Amino acid sequence: MKLENPTPINWKFSERAEQLQSSVIREILKVTMRPEVISFAGGLPSPETFPVERMKAAFDKVLSEQGKTALQYGPTDGYAPLREFIAASLSTADCKILPEQILMVSGSQQGLDLLGKVLVDEGSKILVETPSYLGALQAFSVYQPQFESVDTDEHGLIPASVAAKGEGARLMYALPNFQNPTGRTLSIERRMELVETCARMGIPLIEDNPYGDLCYSGEPLPKMLNMNPDGVIYMGSFSKVLTPGIRLGYVVGPVPLIRKLEQAKQAADLHTAQLTQMVVYEVIKDGFLGEHIPTIRTFYSRQCDVMLEAMTKFFPEGVTWTRPEGGMFIWVTLPKHIDSKVLLDEAIQHNIAFVPGGPFYANEAEKNTLRLSFVTVSPERINEGIEKLGKLIQAKM
Repeated sequence: MKLENPTPINWKFSERAEQLQSSVIREILKVTMRPEVISFAGGLPSPETFPVERMKAAFDKVLSEQGKTALQYGPTDGYAPLREFIAASLSTADCKILPEQILMVSGSQQGLDLLGKVLVDEGSKILVETPSYLGALQAFSVYQPQFESVDTDEHGLIPASVAAKGEGARLMYALPNFQNPTGRTLSIERRMELVETCARMGIPLIEDNPYGDLCYSGEPLPKMLNMNPDGVIYMGSFSKVLTPGIRLGYVVGPVPLIRKLEQAKQAADLHTAQLTQMVVYEVIKDGFLGEHIPTIRTFYSRQCDVMLEAMTKFFPEGVTWTRPEGGMFIWVTLPKHIDSKVLLDEAIQHNIAFVPGGPFYANEAEKNTLRLSFVTVSPERINEGIEKLGKLIQAKM
């Protein structure tokens, strides 16, 4: 029976909960659900690349042949054949990665949260790029660290800044490939210097690599994990190469760290869904990614070219932008007097959306920046949206 006239509860949230803030991107996505909005905001992979039939066949096969196992609880560290597959794919001639170094997680965002939980105390110094991935800043901020912004330039993170600012840091978080939000790529020389600097200073280096396979030409650059497997924590995901809906990622690191992350994961959700792990393994075990990823690269490269050409045509002088060699994002820098948050408010009135740059900064935000994503918008709508945005920018020059 329902109580009559119960006393309202005065909800008292924890100090940690009071620190939580909504994702700016997720709030913008609520607006972009309207079909008339041309959205360059979401960091969403294109549904055109999702292997729907392949996934459907794999679900059918797994449930038909191993249904009772797939629908049961699973081990916290993950489905063994999938971990073995990942370990083999990450191994090189001089750096062997073992399955016990891998923890499967419910999307790489959970990996970030678990790393914050086991590595960060209140007030801990952690190093991040300028700007950095908003989702990582959100995940780590729950544990109330002290963010230290590492300097960057047009070529990405500057390793010498880590040496200057890193004393006593608990970790360094970096996205070396087609970085979110800037699209920049770290050179081999800077990767080696960053790995050496972090090793010398005893700073664990997190290498977050969701976009690394999405290079438009050539081969992916070497992973920092293979340069120093005892000091680098590698994060991978199936969201950008298969589908984000399965929420499947992984963390690779030294065994003592992985075991501690495993304990934290047991407290969070026991284990990542056994069914989706088995389905993903069924999809990729025979080399499917080698066939599928090149089609994503080609599609994204064409989309990127369309947007870059439109920006060259429609953006006024005084606006600059990155020219990514892969991934999903272009970073735009406006004249200093233009606040991209104010520009967004006006753009939405014209059914255009993007992400203001400010939230990607851990400390002093550069408000004259913004992020554009090009992979989910048709070429025709890219041109239409960039032309409208260019006119709005021109009006503020």
